[in-house]
Amino acid sequence: MIDLYADTLLLVASTIRTATPLVLAGLAGLCAERAGVVDIGLEGKMLGAAFAAATAAAVTGSAWVGLGAGLATSLVLALLHAYVSITQRGNQIVSGMAINIVIAGLAPTLAGAWFHQGGQTPLLSGGARFTEINLPFAESLASVPVIGPLYSEVISGHNIITYMTVAIVPLVAWMLYRTRFGLRLRAVGENPEAVDTAGISVAKLRYQAMAIAGLLCGLSGVVLSTGLGAGFIRDMSAGKGYLALAAMIFGRWKPVPTLLACLLFGFVDALQGRLQGVALPLIGEIPVQFTIMLPYVLTVLILAGFAGRMVAPKASGIPYEKDH
Repeated sequence: MIDLYADTLLLVASTIRTATPLVLAGLAGLCAERAGVVDIGLEGKMLGAAFAAATAAAVTGSAWVGLGAGLATSLVLALLHAYVSITQRGNQIVSGMAINIVIAGLAPTLAGAWFHQGGQTPLLSGGARFTEINLPFAESLASVPVIGPLYSEVISGHNIITYMTVAIVPLVAWMLYRTRFGLRLRAVGENPEAVDTAGISVAKLRYQAMAIAGLLCGLSGVVLSTGLGAGFIRDMSAGKGYLALAAMIFGRWKPVPTLLACLLFGFVDALQGRLQGVALPLIGEIPVQFTIMLPYVLTVLILAGFAGRMVAPKASGIPYEKDH
């Protein structure tokens, strides 16, 4: 029983770590789509931020410099998507996919040209990474039954971006539902004509929403390469941007349900890592390829079974052209 409890706590802790980039990217997509802009380029922004953060951290030796570089890169990509989608009223899906494709090729190419390590950055260590933070009394309480392991294994031992994410979720919810800005942002995703009639700039609100999405997505990419990982490698986002989109849809474009969906995906991802090489009764050892595809199979099942029942913001993906 003790071993089962300990294994469960380790799985929960792994779920929290794995879900962190998903939660941040899911909230980024949520803010964008609530304002009426479909942001399918989450994957590209995550990858771009991960590369920029790892590169800056490797050169300077500071994870905080990497954080700034990652946020700036994702913000620039988000504003580029905003320019195409809002100012030029271009196709938002094409713009987002273009960002994904360009960054997927550009990042490893630049890494190869700059570091000559096969498309990846040097391994990060010391101050170049956001390492685990041991909260006060974590070691001394570890021997206390039940509560001690819960505190030392699940609550303590995460990097600072994971702890920031815990605060960001209620902050985004408060912003959307308790502030005038959030009310206007939601309104512009439902009825931009009414917002425009009230004398509020639709374009400005959507640019602001995309800026918020860019920063959140940047934080997601930064934690991939400098928190959960120790450098940038090719395609290290591994479809997490698309998983975040699926979680946002499954969460009905609401912060808390999106968080729960991301935790579900994070749990399946953490579980597949622990199932590799494990022999189950009557089944035997599960092939690695099968366990790796579990999160993506879950995504397909959820979208196939529930997406038709989800109602997106009415103006989502529709460019707004002011009547003269």
